[in-house]
Amino acid sequence: MEPKYITISQINNYIKLMFDKNIYLKKIWLKGEISNLKIHSTGHIYLTLKDDYSRLSAIMFKSSAAHLLFKPEDGMNVLVEGRISVYPVGGSYQIYIDKMEQDGLGNLYLKYEELKKKLQSEGYFDQAHKRPIPKYPEKIGIVTAPTGAAIKDILSTIKRRYPICETILFPALVQGASAAPSIVKQIEMANNYDIDVLIIGRGGGSIEDLWAFNEEIVAKAIYNSKVPIISAVGHEVDFTISDYVADLRAPTPTGAAEMAVPTILEVKNILKTYEIKTSNAMINKLDNLRHRLKINKDNYILKNPTVLYDIKLQKLDGIIENLHNSYQKLIEKKEFLLKKYQEHYIILNPNIIILNKQNSLKYIIQTLKLLNPLNILDNGYSLVKKDGKIIKDASDVKVKDELEILLSKGSLNVIVKESKNER
Repeated sequence: MEPKYITISQINNYIKLMFDKNIYLKKIWLKGEISNLKIHSTGHIYLTLKDDYSRLSAIMFKSSAAHLLFKPEDGMNVLVEGRISVYPVGGSYQIYIDKMEQDGLGNLYLKYEELKKKLQSEGYFDQAHKRPIPKYPEKIGIVTAPTGAAIKDILSTIKRRYPICETILFPALVQGASAAPSIVKQIEMANNYDIDVLIIGRGGGSIEDLWAFNEEIVAKAIYNSKVPIISAVGHEVDFTISDYVADLRAPTPTGAAEMAVPTILEVKNILKTYEIKTSNAMINKLDNLRHRLKINKDNYILKNPTVLYDIKLQKLDGIIENLHNSYQKLIEKKEFLLKKYQEHYIILNPNIIILNKQNSLKYIIQTLKLLNPLNILDNGYSLVKKDGKIIKDASDVKVKDELEILLSKGSLNVIVKESKNER
């Protein structure tokens, strides 16, 4: 008997029917940790539920997701209610989630949040530390796996947008236990090259796949880099510690390449704008110079240079006239002062000054006479000296001392016979 062959669709639909009829699978309650979370543009949520040993694909349609009271994230522990069925197109079974609520956080997520808070408190995320990305880079470094979609997307995007830019690949492990040290080593190596910006990252994956970019040593290597860094890890919904520390965060590796370089068309348009502005500036400058030249050419004085000479002569005549007037005024002033002095009473009567001076002299002489101690000798007094000094006290003289007596007319030399101190 010939075997009866059936199609893949038929067997998948049959298996789906078996799942759908199973009373234990029609409503089931599971708990697990979210991984590989993706929120589709339609509003449907795709994810993987896992425990320490197994994984299960899951989907939550928009109608059910609209009732969620929290935002699902990778690493969350959740409690879900739904049904197990088969997706016949892919031949895989999955849980269709009707309800979901939080059941605490997974270990990786807790480690992520703990490190995030620590680095934030230490200033690793501060905006002041972030450096601007050069607008027109000449060399771009890329730290990622040498194979895979990420490097292909980055290189093809840069080549398409800005083919004049040079790229240097610093190959690194981006997944697994050795990934973080490998990334750090390549970041440090890139800092020894003359590059303008450094892109680090990888394609999408679960929180475990991206975990190397949540390691503290990677965060510190990014922070200490002298070269500005664009972080491009996973998909747009994926956020890692590296994204917060980097100078710029890109939603995808392709997005990082777009942020790192302008389009060649944009550069051409800018150059064209500068060309137009420069041309217009030169035209305006030439027009201004031509206008000034025309004004100068039409200038009356330049056309009649002798007029300028006549003006200078006229100005010189004015200066000479002013000088003459000033000189004349000075002479008149001096003549006036001379006449004033000539007409002064004292000048006209100089004897008055002489008479006044003679009277002053007589007064001074008379005063000096009155003050002269020798004038008392004319009144019968005399002065007694011993050794040239005037004697005022009898105790200053001893018997047989020689004294000189000054009289109004002449002097006497005497010898003391007796000295009396009484008065």
